[in-house]
Amino acid sequence: PLALGLYTVNAVYGDTITMPCRLEVPDGLMFGKWKYEMPNGSPVFIAFRSSTKKNVQYDDVPDYKDRLSLSENYTLSIKNARISDEKRFVCMLVTEDDVSEEPTIVKVFKQPSQPEILHQADFLETEKLQMLGECVARDSYPEGNVTWYKNGRVLQAVEEVVVINLQKIVDKSTGLFTMTSSLQYMPTKEDANAKFSCIVTYYGPSGQKTIQSEPVVFDVHYPTEKVTIQVLSQSSTIKEGDNITLKCSGNGNPPPQEFLFYIPGETEGIKSSDTYVMTDVRRNATGEYKCSLTDKSMMDSITITVHYLDLQLTPSGEVTKQIGEALPVSCTISSSRNATVFWIKDNTRMQTSPSFSSLQYQDAGNYICETTLQEVEGLRKRKTLKLIVEGKPQIKMTKKTNTNKMSKTIVCHVEGFPKPAVQWTVTGSGSIINKAKETKYVNGKFSSKIVIAPEENVTLTCIAENELERTVTSLNVSAISIPEYDEPEDRSDDNSEKVNDQAKLIVGIVVGLLLAALVAGVVYWLYVKKSKTASKHVDKDLGNIEENKKLEENNHKSET
Repeated sequence: PLALGLYTVNAVYGDTITMPCRLEVPDGLMFGKWKYEMPNGSPVFIAFRSSTKKNVQYDDVPDYKDRLSLSENYTLSIKNARISDEKRFVCMLVTEDDVSEEPTIVKVFKQPSQPEILHQADFLETEKLQMLGECVARDSYPEGNVTWYKNGRVLQAVEEVVVINLQKIVDKSTGLFTMTSSLQYMPTKEDANAKFSCIVTYYGPSGQKTIQSEPVVFDVHYPTEKVTIQVLSQSSTIKEGDNITLKCSGNGNPPPQEFLFYIPGETEGIKSSDTYVMTDVRRNATGEYKCSLTDKSMMDSITITVHYLDLQLTPSGEVTKQIGEALPVSCTISSSRNATVFWIKDNTRMQTSPSFSSLQYQDAGNYICETTLQEVEGLRKRKTLKLIVEGKPQIKMTKKTNTNKMSKTIVCHVEGFPKPAVQWTVTGSGSIINKAKETKYVNGKFSSKIVIAPEENVTLTCIAENELERTVTSLNVSAISIPEYDEPEDRSDDNSEKVNDQAKLIVGIVVGLLLAALVAGVVYWLYVKKSKTASKHVDKDLGNIEENKKLEENNHKSET
């Protein structure tokens, strides 16, 4: 490189400066010398080397003591380059007849330290010009320049908004520069997350370079311009019994810490922190809620609906009614929104609401009226009705000759609630029959059945008794030799089957009358004469009559 047409050596501060002697060594060389020139032009010799004796001598110059080295080809090296080494050095080669000289310019460069933003403001306030900080870059040579950046863009000076002041101080002992650039800045709300940095531009041996500081974000304070009220809740709806937490916030920085909360029905605001809690709210808490700053400025409002659900079941609890009675049932709903109502009987959902104009045993059971607000989570109400339908025992007896013609089935059909206890007796002897079989008790109905094979005519009595009444019904049963057919219970045949059944009934009646006419006298005589014998036959089929008589006698005593 050339400076003003002269050969220049660029050196880094602290490194070794190497300056070759750019002269050709002439014949008859006696010695070579190096000197540098003072600002006034006077020379200062610093190194000597003889070409014949090969010895090197260094002049007593304090700045270069123990720093110089002169090689055989007359290249001069200076250790630990300093800013003061920036001079014009001259290489001299001397013969008997001539002195040759070649100058070299030395330039020294020093990279500054990474710039730092010092004396940072604790926070910035909008609409106020204040010192943001100082960007400091130390130990530079030559002096550098400092530029401020915001979010990667250069900050240009703007009067009363961006004020930049750069100072450069040189250390007299080292010759190095320290650059300090202060920034006064008037921020806006948009600067809340802005990144401020500074860059120092300096020159090195290879040209211009830059070093950037670490970015800094400042807390920007600005006043509240708007307040907002909201409900803090995990659910989107509120129901009776819930807790309500109101939160009021302002968009200033720092945010306001105290607010006034206005509750429906209250004229004065309630001073509180940014939250206000109401516990176990009722439906009368529905209304408009407001909050404002403590100076009653910048108000916001929100409407809260406290959902409720009331259910009234009439009658409810345990209700006992008699069969055939009417029972009006009503399930009344009062709610904040349209509610869904459904009925459940004995764990089965009903298609329609219950209505009892004439109670039957099958109407008894556990009824539940349940209602929900589908849009409100957890809002569900239910009430129960335990309906008991009572009735005195009702009896219907039927008889039938079995298909094997060897026995007859006598059935006592019983209705009533509570479930009646059933006893069988033989009229005349009063014996209790204990071999009956009972069907399952369903909807207040069941049957008690016995199978007998009487050799003579007998009369059987069915006794049904519960807490309400004792009912007795008797049935005459012919001897096994006489077939008997009663109409079956609960027929559901079609019309053709009914016609056939009616024809069969007429034929049976005619045959029965003929048989009765032929044997009436004989049967009556046998019945009267051999009543004891018939009792023995019944005992053979129905159990020990003597034991039954004793049980019957004990029963009569108990009743008495």
